[in-house]
Amino acid sequence: MAAETDGPLKRALVPLLLPEKCYDQIFVQWDLLHVPCLKILLSKGLGLGIVAGSLLVKLPQVFKILRAKSAEGLSLQSVMLELVALTGTMVYSITNNFPFSSWGEALFLMFQTVTICFLVLHYRGQTVKGVTFLACYALVLLLLLSPLTPPALVTLLQASNVPAVVVGRLLQAATNYQNGHTGQLSAVTVFLLFGGSLARIFTSIQETGDPLLAGTFVVSSLCNGLIAAQLLFYWNAKAPHEKKKQ
Repeated sequence: MAAETDGPLKRALVPLLLPEKCYDQIFVQWDLLHVPCLKILLSKGLGLGIVAGSLLVKLPQVFKILRAKSAEGLSLQSVMLELVALTGTMVYSITNNFPFSSWGEALFLMFQTVTICFLVLHYRGQTVKGVTFLACYALVLLLLLSPLTPPALVTLLQASNVPAVVVGRLLQAATNYQNGHTGQLSAVTVFLLFGGSLARIFTSIQETGDPLLAGTFVVSSLCNGLIAAQLLFYWNAKAPHEKKKQ
């Protein structure tokens, strides 16, 4: 009977959340406080949770832009630089065969960020430029993922993530400061990104051991924290056109 129940449980956990040796350690030997295996379980669970959450994390921002029919308060340069960072993380992780649970959110966030880039251009009256941007980005992405791209270039792209994240977030922070409000910036999206980047520090160290990837998430957490702090500071501030409506 134990073997019958052990089968489905083992298939559900191995190798998605635990390697077989850790499954045996915890569920066969009942060593429930085995720290190395618990760290793996926590990291895998967090990683998959972040990946699942990333399916929705930027949708509040997309819907807020669509409802307002405006992208006021969003820095296009900041969004573009975030897209560069996401692309670098995704391509670097695929090239190095990192587990999907350690980077999968970059894939889904990339699609949502591309959508936001297009919407910003569209609501600025530059729809043709937006369509051209989508086509060019798709071609660049295909090229980066092809065998034509040398690994050294992929590593360089990942290394450029740190300045891209810093400059991108500082541009958004400067836009918020100059406007005196955060415009159509979605609080839900910002706080989810902040929490996700914090959790990614642990999971990237645990699952990949790559200091470049972990360092990127440390910097990303600091920068996302700055934008989150501005959202709280400008919480009751309204854009000029909203004041006129009142």
